[in-house]
Amino acid sequence: MAETLQFSDVSTPIGMFRISYLGSTVRVVDLLEKGVNQTGVPAGAVRRNPPFPPNSPARQLRDYFRGERKDFEVEVEPDTASDFDRAVWKTLREVHGGHTVTYGELARRAGFPGAARAVGGAMRRNPIPIVIPCHRVVGQGGEITGFGMGLWRKRWLLDHEGSWPLKSRSAEGPRPRGQQTLDALLEEPRAPRTHRAEPVAPEA
Repeated sequence: MAETLQFSDVSTPIGMFRISYLGSTVRVVDLLEKGVNQTGVPAGAVRRNPPFPPNSPARQLRDYFRGERKDFEVEVEPDTASDFDRAVWKTLREVHGGHTVTYGELARRAGFPGAARAVGGAMRRNPIPIVIPCHRVVGQGGEITGFGMGLWRKRWLLDHEGSWPLKSRSAEGPRPRGQQTLDALLEEPRAPRTHRAEPVAPEA
């Protein structure tokens, strides 16, 4: 029996994601939020509502956001991509949850040394975020830069995976409770505050 192209909506702490897939092969992941670029559902896809089958792409995406997995056991097949983009994305998928890579280092690993700027373009064109983990690509020194879904989401994802210390001041938005950041580690410890005793008036 032929597999059916499906799409599912998965609610997460950082928004609603729509994942399109054929069997175990993911085609698109979109964040359903106004102002965020979306690839759209491939033609012919049918909606699959929960409960999702075990180990299906939709179930894996849900489990990822629940903290039950850091990586995905799926194939990816974007509708359109250049050979350069595919090579960079394939290399990026080897960077597992809990780790990060700089744009320059990713370019070198993919066989394009010196192409850090072009790698940034490949990250912007990524139609399968989260699964092709462009959020794990950071600037020199851990700066959180360049993320179409918002820098605060990039920081949330990295913190969710335990990829820190990071530079918290390179991304806007509230700092997640308990996140240990690079600038916090570098700050000089503050001396504890001492309380002065109030003077006691002499007895009359």
